[in-house]
Amino acid sequence: EAQVEVMELERIPDTTSVMASYRVKLDQDGELMAYEQTRRYARGQIDRRA
Repeated sequence: EAQVEVMELERIPDTTSVMASYRVKLDQDGELMAYEQTRRYARGQIDRRA
């Protein structure tokens, strides 16, 4: 299992691009078995979670 950050929508300026976090499950060969989006946010957004 891994957490992956991806850019879902590129915008100008880049601080307004839309980012997303995904939880992914991989098999023993590293092949994708399942994924779930866990968060979506603007690239310039400050993470205030503690």
